[in-house]
Amino acid sequence: MKKADIDKILKKYDYKKSSLISILQDLQVINRWLPQETLKYVSEKMDISLMDVYSLVTFYKSFSLKPRGKHIITACSGTACHVRGGPKVLSELENQLGITVGETTPDKNFTLETVRCLGACALGPLVVVDGKYYGQMNPKKVASTLKKYSKKK
Repeated sequence: MKKADIDKILKKYDYKKSSLISILQDLQVINRWLPQETLKYVSEKMDISLMDVYSLVTFYKSFSLKPRGKHIITACSGTACHVRGGPKVLSELENQLGITVGETTPDKNFTLETVRCLGACALGPLVVVDGKYYGQMNPKKVASTLKKYSKKK
């Protein structure tokens, strides 16, 4: 990430320490993750200890310290989704993508994550891709759903 891009975001929030979460969110939107160099630079420019920056980043699950794919796939592992076949859907996602939960495909197109509950239990099993909900998911629907987000050859 370019220092000029970081500086632009820091200036947007007037370097306020109380805006650190918003700053990190904006930085992650640009890069899809938060590299160590970026966190060090923010720490120095905002006069916040690097340990405090890391404490914040590691506390919130929405921040990532490793590269993420272009498309974020989130599978619900809550009780309702689990009972309705969520584990089979997750297994098929892992099979189709060739990765396990927490990993990113080698082409950096997909990152697979799970979440305890998405709050839409009536739609379970539920998979979310880039914020779009796919309810009543089953293993047979996984391939067609992924195809919508696959890179054009």
